[in-house]
Parts: sequence; structure tokens; C-alpha cells
Amino acid sequence: VLNTSDVMIEGNFTIQEAKDMASILNAGALPVKLVEKYSTSVGAQFGEQALNDTVFAGIVGIAIIFLFMLLYYRLPGFIAVITLSVYIYITLQIFDWMNAVLTLPGIAALILGVGMAVDANIITYERIKEELKLGKSVRSAFRSGNRRSFATIFDANITTMLAGIVLFIFGTSSVKGFATMLILSILTSFITAVFLSRFLLGLLVDSRWLDRKKGWFGVRRKDILDISKTDENTEPPTPFAKWDFVGKRKWFFAFSGIILAAVIVILLVFRLNLGIDFSSGSRIEVQSDHKLTSEELKKDFEEVGLTADSIVLSGDDQKHGVARFVGVPDQKKIAEVKDYFKGKYGTEPNVSTVSPTVGKELARNALYAVAIAALGIILYVSIRFEYKMAIAAIASLLYDAFFIIAVFSITRLEVDITFIAAVLTIIGYSINDTIVTFDRIREQVKKRKPKSFSDLSHIVNLSLQQTFTRSINTVLTVVIVVIALLIFGAASITNFSVALLIGLLSGVYSSLYIAAQVWLVWKGRDLKKPKRKPAGE
Repeated sequence: VLNTSDVMIEGNFTIQEAKDMASILNAGALPVKLVEKYSTSVGAQFGEQALNDTVFAGIVGIAIIFLFMLLYYRLPGFIAVITLSVYIYITLQIFDWMNAVLTLPGIAALILGVGMAVDANIITYERIKEELKLGKSVRSAFRSGNRRSFATIFDANITTMLAGIVLFIFGTSSVKGFATMLILSILTSFITAVFLSRFLLGLLVDSRWLDRKKGWFGVRRKDILDISKTDENTEPPTPFAKWDFVGKRKWFFAFSGIILAAVIVILLVFRLNLGIDFSSGSRIEVQSDHKLTSEELKKDFEEVGLTADSIVLSGDDQKHGVARFVGVPDQKKIAEVKDYFKGKYGTEPNVSTVSPTVGKELARNALYAVAIAALGIILYVSIRFEYKMAIAAIASLLYDAFFIIAVFSITRLEVDITFIAAVLTIIGYSINDTIVTFDRIREQVKKRKPKSFSDLSHIVNLSLQQTFTRSINTVLTVVIVVIALLIFGAASITNFSVALLIGLLSGVYSSLYIAAQVWLVWKGRDLKKPKRKPAGE
């Protein structure tokens, strides 16, 4: 190496390539000063414990789902257990091939995806059971059930996919991880739950081994009709045949209106407890091996020259504390805080900082995400169904979103970026149940061709009766997973799990008593209008 200040780069470069390289070298020499606007650091032990807690929660939730499927659907449930296991393996394998970072929200999306994957199985198996109750053979019921359930599963997955894509575009790092896993989970679950499940069950059905074993599908003998006494208008027996979902719609409209008014008052009075993602500032999470107190943590922060704006303890044993601060400390102060708490509690704390500029940008992107997701769902449902169903569906989803916001407002739970991820997930997932109902309504309308409001009312009521079991089971499986995350998961995703749980429970109500009922009233007005006579008559 020569002792010289002149350096030469040799190679077969074009003029444009030489200019590009010169620009890169000049840019690298510029005295650019970087200003930290958003940062998050996670201590090794803290992250490992959070990971272990969330994985354990996932194992518990998935195990309960497997047990439920085996007990309720029997042989098809066993097939579902196999396909769900394959789904988990394939999803993790693809994520590894992508060299993607598996965040806690990402793990939550994977576990949530199990609940969503089982939905496709439930929709198919319930359809097969309905065909078996009509007295059809196992082979005929299997083919008919698969054919009729495919469109419903496809539509339900597309709407959730829309929410996932919006999350990926507008989300930050951890939310992008959640969105990536959510999208991947939907694609993988569609392949395994639809194609693999049908292939495996089809092998058993085509072998004719199940021809006289309808009970293995969870169908009771007393519920099976004599096929010689049925026709195309015969409806399969349902345990909810005596339930009148439509007759009390005015009462439920009034109840929903009161709840909505209460939500507005709650938001005006209590407002939201915005986290640093939207209000800017700093957030420090401390993990201890013993019970913490607010006074103890307050003194600890004073020792390092910080005054906490608020301190919240979580967990049954209150070993997890979260402190929020106005302003953003410099890197030297953050290092001092980490050394102090690691020395005292043996665990390095999580430190997150957000500048005011980034906080405003996150809030703006969150609103864009919700608006675009809603618009996408309206367009898709309008194309696949009709615009009145799309508007009715969005009305129910907005009700769910407002209900979640109200609960967070009155309980003072912190609203951060993962809360927006939860709301968008509910927007994408809750519409699954609404689409299942609308799909059945559309099917019944084509078959019965209603000519009066009474006919339409009967169709909506019948559709809700027939899909109610499916609605309960699909939501129940996801609720099982969310409760497991809430009880056993890491404290950092507690608010995310709470938002999901509230949204899921609200979603069952809104799909039954808002979406379907709003469409009935709106569509019913068209039937009540007298038809115009042609000119000249």
C-alpha cells in the first residue's frame, strides 16, 4: 500500500455508473447530523421472558382449540387438527425463509391466525352437517357442503386481507410485523384449511368407509330427515329454529342507539389515554422478580434524575411497571437508566421514545388506515354482494370500533399503535361473521324470491337461525386464543388482547342485530314501494 492521499477505483464502468459512484462517495463525506425521532430498545432478559410468555399462551390457546374441534366435530375435527398443525409449521417455515423478525405482535398474529384458520374448517363442516341432516349420503353432503362454503370462506379471507395490507402500508415496525404475519397466515390457512382439509377428508369419504357413519360428523340420528320427504325448499333442522332474531329489531336498534350515545358522552368526558405513539414522549417498562409499588418506582426514577408523568403496574403479581415521561431523554440518560435498573432488578428495561413530529404522523396514518380499510371493504362487498349490504356491514364495524374505543376511554387503558392494529384486525375479522350471514341471505333470496317485507323478514330470520351456530363457534375459537394471550401472554400485548376480545364479543352482536337488521329495513323499503306502470297503460 502506497503512502499517498490519492485513491483510485478501477473497473469497467460506464459514464453513468461513474457519476453514480461519485455521487455516493460525495454523499458519504457530507457532515450529516442524524436526529432521533423514534426508537425502541428491549432488554435481552425482558424480551426472552415476554417471548416465553406469549409462546406459552399460544400453546394453551391452540391446545384448547384442538380439543374443541375434536369434541364438537369428531372426525372432521381430527382432520382440522392435522391441517392446523401443518398451517403452523408452513407459516413459521416461510417466515424463516423471508429472514423476517418475529415480534411479539407477529407471534400474536400467528396465534390469531390459528383461530382464523379453524374458521374455514367450521364453515365447511357446518355446511356438510346441514346437508347430512337433509338425508343426503356422506359423499353427496361432502361435495355439496364444500361447494357452498367456498365462496363464503373466500370472501371472509379477502376482507381480512384488505385490513392486513392497509396495516402493512401505514403501520410502523412492530405493526408491519403483525401485518406481515397476518397476511401470511391468511394465505397459508386458506391453502391448508380449504384444500388440504378437503383432500384428506375426501380420501376417507371416497373410500365409502364413512357411508353409514354420519355420527362421526357430529350429526345426531334424530336430526337426520328422510330424504324421500324433502325437496329443494326443505331446510335442515337447527337448534335455534324458535329464536326470533328479527321480531325485536326495534328494541335492539334503540339499545344500540343508547350505547352509541353513551360512547360519545364517554369520549367527550374521559377522552382517550393516548400513549407516546400519538402524544410523543418516553415510555419505560420495568420488570422485577418481586412485587413493585408506584412509590418504589417513583423513587427509582428520581435516583436517575427523571420525574414520571404516570406509573402503571400490571399483572396479578404486579411485577411489571410502565412509566411515562414528557419529553425525550438523550442517549446518555437512557444508558444511565438501563444500567441503574439492570443493577437493581437484574433485568434491562424497555425504553421507547417518540418525537412530537412522529407522534402526529402516527396519528394521521392511523386515521388513514381505518378510513382506507373501511373503503376497501365497502368496495369489495359492493362488488361481491350489493352496496346496501356493504354499508350495513360498515355500520356494524364502526359500532364495534366505537365500542372498543369507549371501553378503553372509561378504563383508562393506554391507546398505542398496537391498539390501532387491534381495531383494524377487528374490522377485517368481524366482517367474516357478517359475510357468512349475508352469503346465506343472498342464497335464500335467490331461492325464495321475496315479494313482500314479510317474505324478506322471514328470509333474514331463517338465515340468522341457520348461521348462528357457525357464528358462535367461529368467534369462540378466536376468543379462546385471545383469552389465552390475555392471561398468559406478555404484558406488552395486554392492551392489544383486550381490544381484540372486546371487538370480537361486540362483533357477534353487531352482525346479528345491526348489519343484518339494517339491511332488512333498507332493502324492505324497496319491496314496499309500488312498481311504476309502463307509460301508456
